[in-house]
Amino acid sequence: TMRGMTTLPRMGEWTCDDLWSLPDDGNRYEILDGSLLVTPSPSMHHQRAVVRLVTLLSHACPDGLEVFVAPFDVLLGVGTVMQPDVLVARRTELTEKNLPAAPVLAVEVLSRSTAVADRGLKFAAYQRAGVGSYWIVDPDPVSARLTVWRLGTPHGPGGDSSYELVADLVGEETWTATHPFEVSLTPARLVE
Repeated sequence: TMRGMTTLPRMGEWTCDDLWSLPDDGNRYEILDGSLLVTPSPSMHHQRAVVRLVTLLSHACPDGLEVFVAPFDVLLGVGTVMQPDVLVARRTELTEKNLPAAPVLAVEVLSRSTAVADRGLKFAAYQRAGVGSYWIVDPDPVSARLTVWRLGTPHGPGGDSSYELVADLVGEETWTATHPFEVSLTPARLVE
């Protein structure tokens, strides 16, 4: 078997219905702009960072918002269904099966198999869909890092917003988020 994120080509475009017909086999399946992304199950460091981040976010999360972890489908279009490692959504926008709207926060925790997609393809997809904040966590115990972007003010004729870098922390540096709500984070505390 091949380790790492794999994009499976096929004739035509992948859709939500195609995605939901795939087997529950321990892999994470997402579609991005009509292409299928397959990711193997994550490492211990990855899972540790997810659990610690979810704990911090859940304790600080105000009424009206809710914290979720993958796998939980986020529908960003017919040809784009993502499963952020961690997400924060408005309760009023959730359905029993998925989030058919952009979350207010999407977080991806890097692994060897996902780093390129998380920094490039997913960054662009979340920005295009209007995800308010996007965080990337590098769970390497030696060089733990948290990079935070937030959508800026809309500009240009289409009124599109671009991500602006808000924070880039390493190790023991601490930062307090104000969006989507106030929570203090230290990269080293997420991975040790």
